Amino acid sequence: MATQVRPPRRDEMYAYYRALPYTSGLPQWEPADAAWHGGPEPWPPQRTPATAEQLEEWAEADAEDGSFHPIATFTDGACVGASATISFDVTVPGGSTVKMAGVTATGVIATHRRRGYLRRMMQAMFDAALDRGEPLAMLSASEGGIYGRFGFSPATYRARWELDRHEAALLPAAPDPGSLELVDAAQAKQFWPVVHAEVRVNRVGELTPLPGRWDGLSDSADGTNGPLRYLVHRDQHGDVDGVANFRLPWSSTVANAGTLVVEALEATNPVAYRALWSLLVDFDLTRTIVAPGRPRDEPLRWMLANPRAMRITRQSDNLWARLLNVPLALTQRSYDTAGELTFTIDDDRMCSANNRTWLLRACGASVTCVATDREADLTITVPALSSLYFGGMSAHDLAYAGHVTPHSDGVIGQLARMLRIDTEPHNSFGF
Repeated sequence: MATQVRPPRRDEMYAYYRALPYTSGLPQWEPADAAWHGGPEPWPPQRTPATAEQLEEWAEADAEDGSFHPIATFTDGACVGASATISFDVTVPGGSTVKMAGVTATGVIATHRRRGYLRRMMQAMFDAALDRGEPLAMLSASEGGIYGRFGFSPATYRARWELDRHEAALLPAAPDPGSLELVDAAQAKQFWPVVHAEVRVNRVGELTPLPGRWDGLSDSADGTNGPLRYLVHRDQHGDVDGVANFRLPWSSTVANAGTLVVEALEATNPVAYRALWSLLVDFDLTRTIVAPGRPRDEPLRWMLANPRAMRITRQSDNLWARLLNVPLALTQRSYDTAGELTFTIDDDRMCSANNRTWLLRACGASVTCVATDREADLTITVPALSSLYFGGMSAHDLAYAGHVTPHSDGVIGQLARMLRIDTEPHNSFGF
């Protein structure tokens, strides 16, 4: 049996897509309530296989997309496994961006699983990402137990919360000098990139969107979900500094009737943020506000007269991170606390260049990470370091769980002080 792991040719793309679960109408996510889905039921899969016309459209689009890098496993000429990476920039602590390989659309057909094909594809994608100068890989894990063995670990989280309208009173605040406006999809397509670009700079974990990110916005109804509506906030000069997408889905049950779902909301400042929410949590003829895919540390909670009223109803990890080039990644983020750490890392041979002892020094804008013969202050796994990289995880918890082993007193506190940030990392869209 001859097996190849390589990028598919253009004439092999149909077979490539057919190896992916979603194109065949198969489950592609754990059967659980998804934190990015606003509906009362678990997120629905694509129920029917993709048509030949859809496959052709995808093949044409992917062939023209220089950021899309497919990989496939061929056994005796048949495509039995498929995956891909998409090249993104991701914001890291300090506001700079790092090139990142976003792993997406992964599957091995049922008859060829448990043969190591996913590991081989993952290794090929890691090698290609390093060749492109991408020191970091990230993904959304469809199943929580799969990707840890490849060095990935949760780096960002998302939450779905609910708020009853009768409990949504906001604390008093200064009058808003700006204004709110309902706009159509064409206008929203213009405003979203502008607002997101400003938000992204200040949000660790946020991605630089690919071209066409908001092209799908529409004023047309989406079945019983109804159409998306678009709300913008303008500052006192008339410039848009906040935008929200929301819908009012119809429900046949009293329990779910009168729900307003906030699909997306971004604002560049607290005034615009408060103004958008003040309208959305007090919309006539509604009873419940639902917001999926939100940060765990939503500031709205602290604007409510009753903070307890905002209930987290679903929560899950969002992006998982994996450092491919440890020294390059660590020197591309900043550190609020100056200091140095010497650590030993074991990368399980998938990125063997990481398997050594490193000396990380941070002092203001000067950050270095070099191989050293010094005795290590601690030993850390790649998944643990990858989680800590974005600043939202607890070094104490990871050490308590056995992912970090200290070799001297106080070193876990030093690790936490150097890598932790205040606002939790978050990204507002997947891939």
